[in-house]
Amino acid sequence: MILPPSGGYEKLVSYQVAKLLYDVTVRFVDRYIPIESRTTDQMEQAARSGVRNIAEGSKISATTKKLELNLTSVARASLDELCKDYESYLEHRKLPLWGPMDPRRKELSNARCKDPDEVALWIKALWEREKEQRMQNVEGQRTARTPRTVKDRAYAEISANAGQTLCRIAMHLLDKQVDSQARTFEKEGGFSERLYKVRKEIRAASRD
Repeated sequence: MILPPSGGYEKLVSYQVAKLLYDVTVRFVDRYIPIESRTTDQMEQAARSGVRNIAEGSKISATTKKLELNLTSVARASLDELCKDYESYLEHRKLPLWGPMDPRRKELSNARCKDPDEVALWIKALWEREKEQRMQNVEGQRTARTPRTVKDRAYAEISANAGQTLCRIAMHLLDKQVDSQARTFEKEGGFSERLYKVRKEIRAASRD
């Protein structure tokens, strides 16, 4: 087969998570980042780049495995940039970044949210569950750079950490995807290599 199946990116888990992350990020910047800030466009563009490059890489995989690999790598780099933006948001507002082993990360991953509404419900449920503890921890810690109310501050913390967690999940999936694509390219080559092989087989058969 010269042209293997391509496309079908909607079925890729990496695409599904990246698409969810994009929708969540649009809502996040709309609520928490001033519209005139460069960060607004930066975060939206990075999230969009992740989604688009996964899709484009899948679409052209039949004709050029090398470009598919490059586009998947670009998607991964874009989401890494977005991840750092979420981390910077937390750092600048003196909000805690959940550690790698924080159980809330695993809880969000296990929730398998399908859309931003489900993520929002998860955030609200977590806030309700931890409300009393948060009230004790953040009392009197408001600054001019943080949300004005304890509730807004808590929602900002959970929302940013949720976005950062989704980034990490998507990046992990893309790391595995890049590794798989690299091994396939090394083993099978691209379109030119497959075409040469088929032509060689045809010439050999015609001489028999």
